[in-house]
Amino acid sequence: MFNSFFRVIKFAFQDIIRNISLSLMTILILVLMLLSINTLIIIGVLTDQATSVVKEQIDVSIYFDHEATNEQIEEVNNYITQFPEVTSVEFFDTEAVIAQFREQHADNPEILASLDELGENPLGATLVVRTREPLDYQKIIDALRVPEYENIIEAKTFGDTEKAIERIDIITKQVERFTLALSVLFAIIAFLIIFNTIRVAIYTQRTEISIKKLVGATNWFVQGPYLLEAFIFTVVSMIISYGLIFGVFGFLDPYVAVVFQEPEILTNYFNSNIIMLLSTQFGAVLLLTIISSLLAMRKHLRV
Repeated sequence: MFNSFFRVIKFAFQDIIRNISLSLMTILILVLMLLSINTLIIIGVLTDQATSVVKEQIDVSIYFDHEATNEQIEEVNNYITQFPEVTSVEFFDTEAVIAQFREQHADNPEILASLDELGENPLGATLVVRTREPLDYQKIIDALRVPEYENIIEAKTFGDTEKAIERIDIITKQVERFTLALSVLFAIIAFLIIFNTIRVAIYTQRTEISIKKLVGATNWFVQGPYLLEAFIFTVVSMIISYGLIFGVFGFLDPYVAVVFQEPEILTNYFNSNIIMLLSTQFGAVLLLTIISSLLAMRKHLRV
C-alpha cells in the first residue's frame, strides 16, 4: 500500500514537471481567481469602513426653544434615552450653543454684530442623538412628534441627512449584490478553465492511462496523481496569493490609514479572520480542482 502511495506521489510530480506549462497555467489561473476574490473582500472591508465613518458623522440635533426650562429638556432627554436604538445623547446648554455659533461664524462680522445687538442669547439648548443604525433615526423623530413637545422643540435636523442615510443603505446593498455576482462569475470561469486545462493534460497521457487500466490498475491509482496535483496546485496558489496580498497590504495600508484615520485596517482584518479566510478559500479551491479533475478523467477511466 505504501509503495502504491509513494508511486502516486512520484507520478504526480512527474506529471507536473512533464506538463510544466499547463501546471503553471493552472496555478496562475487559481492565483488570479484568489486575488480577484480577495480583492472583492478588500472592497467590502473598505465599503464597510467608509459606511461606518459616515454613520458616525450622522446624528439628529434637537434644538429647543430658548425659553424651554431645564426640567423640560431633562424630560425629553430621559424619554429619548429609553429607546434601545439610542447609543448616546449629548447635551449642549445655551452657553455652549452660542459659543459654537460664534466660532462657526467667526469670519462673518455682520452676523456677530447682529447677535451682539440683541443683547441676549436667542439660541436654546441642543441635544445631539446618535443611534445604532441610521434607519433608527426616523423612529426617534416620530417619537418626538407629540403635542407636549411641540412648544419646546424648535427643529430637528434630520431631513438633510435622511437622504444620505438612504443612499448609504442602497449603495451597501448594491455592493453586496455586485460582489456576490462577481464571485460566482469568477468561480464559473475558473472551473471551466481548470477543467479544460486538466482535460488537455490527461489527453496528452491517454495512452499511459489506458495501459494502466488494461494491466489492472484501480481507479484510485489512476486518479491519485491528478487528485494529488489538485492538492499541490491549491497549496501553491494559496501561498502565492496570500504572499502577494500581504505585500499589497503593506503598500495600501498607509494610504488607507490617511483616509480612515486608523492604521493597518486591511492587515488587521485579514489577521483577525485569517483562519476563516484560509480554510474557506482553501476548501473551495481544493473542491473546485478535485471536481474538475474527476469530471475530466471520467471518460478515460472507462477504458
